[in-house]
Amino acid sequence: MTLKTIRRIALGAFFLSFSATCAAQDLIARQAPIDRKQKAADSLALTRLIQQEAVEQPATDLYNSWVTSRVFCYDESEVPETFKIDLRGFAMPTKSRLVTSRVGYRPRFRRVHKGLDIKVYTGDTIYAAFDGKVRMTDFQPNGYGNVVVIRHNNGLETIYGHLSKHLCREGEIVRAGQPIGLGGNTGRSFGSHLHFETRLVGALIDPEVLFDFPNQDIKCDYYVFRKNGTGERGNKTQAVYERPSTGRTEQVLAAAPAKPQASFPEADPSRVQLQGKFHKVSPGETVASIARRLDISVETLCTANHISRNTHVRPGQILRY
Repeated sequence: MTLKTIRRIALGAFFLSFSATCAAQDLIARQAPIDRKQKAADSLALTRLIQQEAVEQPATDLYNSWVTSRVFCYDESEVPETFKIDLRGFAMPTKSRLVTSRVGYRPRFRRVHKGLDIKVYTGDTIYAAFDGKVRMTDFQPNGYGNVVVIRHNNGLETIYGHLSKHLCREGEIVRAGQPIGLGGNTGRSFGSHLHFETRLVGALIDPEVLFDFPNQDIKCDYYVFRKNGTGERGNKTQAVYERPSTGRTEQVLAAAPAKPQASFPEADPSRVQLQGKFHKVSPGETVASIARRLDISVETLCTANHISRNTHVRPGQILRY
């Protein structure tokens, strides 16, 4: 074989390799729009999945359990240091304006009253305060009587006690203002009334901090919960009331009097606002393994989801990052 023939073979091989490379690049270029469309479709599908789970599993970033047999079931969940609660899209739980007993110590009974009593008559309609999902309906003869517990999209759980009748069932998705029971005098009660509690992962928040029953309104659009605040897990409630009309904030205590009312824009209860990126927990994953997979620190992941590094995350749970 001559040198000239060898050169021709080498040159042909080079052009053949170059043509194959160009063809591969053309294929990748043609595939790129398809990949972008697939990525957009996947993102939309995940967004819809998150929206659906936000309705079916309210506040999954706060609660690690869903128990239908006990009012208080927060052993596996950690109270966040701070948490901003959206009070818009609310409904007053009753049209009654008369508060008969407040949160605090009752010398007569030598115990703390952990809710708000509002005067209602047997048969009066009781309404869900916010959008959410009914976690529990039960009859407790030595306590709440006929009781309804609802977990809401904004992180709160509300408790409605001493009802004469349930108008909802466990697992039902409810909207703010939907009838969920009738007023009554069941359980440990000395007259027909509604016993109403608002809690965040079990921590008691005085309902009068959030609701103005005499004026049938909320006291603010947002309430910022502080862990060194309320109830059984603290000594006092600290809150920040945010008023959209001025954008100002004011530090107050739970026992503070009602704040001046403002007009609040109506919120569409069917809308779920999503911000940031999300990860759906797979079987066997932990907080640490998820952080490694997302290439972020464990502290960043915990802060974004109000959890600790020892929190047991369950398959299907949605985490922000």
